[in-house]
Amino acid sequence: MTCNFKNRNIEPLHSRCSVIEFAATMGDKPKLASQFFKRVCTILKDEGVTYDQKTVEELVEIYFPDWRRVLNELQRYGTTGSIDAGILASKSGDSIGVLIQLMKDKDFTATRKWVAENVDVDSAVLYRQLYDILPSKVKNTQSIADAIIILADYQYKEAFVANTEINRVAALATLMAEVEWN
Repeated sequence: MTCNFKNRNIEPLHSRCSVIEFAATMGDKPKLASQFFKRVCTILKDEGVTYDQKTVEELVEIYFPDWRRVLNELQRYGTTGSIDAGILASKSGDSIGVLIQLMKDKDFTATRKWVAENVDVDSAVLYRQLYDILPSKVKNTQSIADAIIILADYQYKEAFVANTEINRVAALATLMAEVEWN
């Protein structure tokens, strides 16, 4: 039996199975990404899809280490027969910018919808993007500190919750309520 989130399995299953975690060390990550990039290029060539090497490289970086997501994105955009920088346009910070505006507007319903539509975004990536952008979007040092504490708290909880979508909505609702926006 394999799973992505062992905390979602009941304890009796843990006692009946050997738990083997596959985690790459920081030193292994560049090598793994490079190997996967080469493999992806081979697949694209074999499938007759023309591609911009820099774009594919950036896509691998964006979704590292979610190889399934990289392949799914390439398959989706590769149906046109060509992959270029256009696929990255929707992967840019625009989505986070939309989320920030929803939180500024205190639009809980739209924020919740954003989370549901972006449930496949890796939590570490989401929290890091928020961490990077929030200092430029909030009014004062106290709000920055509050935002960082909120992000750290909910990122930690993400590893233990049964439903990550609810946890993310709770994190964003807390940011909406406690942060003073520019």
